[in-house]
Amino acid sequence: QLQLVESGGGLVQPGGSLRLSCVASGFPFDFDRYVIGWFRQAPGKGREGVSCITSKNRSDFGDSAKGRFTISRDNAKNTAYLQMNNLEPEDTAVYYCAAGITGFDVCVAEHDYALDYWGKGTLVTVSA
Repeated sequence: QLQLVESGGGLVQPGGSLRLSCVASGFPFDFDRYVIGWFRQAPGKGREGVSCITSKNRSDFGDSAKGRFTISRDNAKNTAYLQMNNLEPEDTAVYYCAAGITGFDVCVAEHDYALDYWGKGTLVTVSA
């Protein structure tokens, strides 16, 4: 069983930056085989795909994240990151990471196909 724990959320002013982390644990697993996805859910809204990264470091971004967010992973640390820059109040949401072995070398940010494991989320609030 794979466990995921997100961290790095908090309160930030518009235009600011945050880096979210997603640490995986459990036994046994090969973190580098997993696709990692980041999703978010704002109050009163549905879940939205933000970004994803494959085992071969191919990535994809949702429209709201393009040009502002980057995604990366450190397989040696079983950790994935979401760097968020130029944050806007509309980015306020609970951010979740998810992981799964999809069998594909590409990923689509909006899709949660085969992402079987989910963290509990970290809250990001963008406000002046």
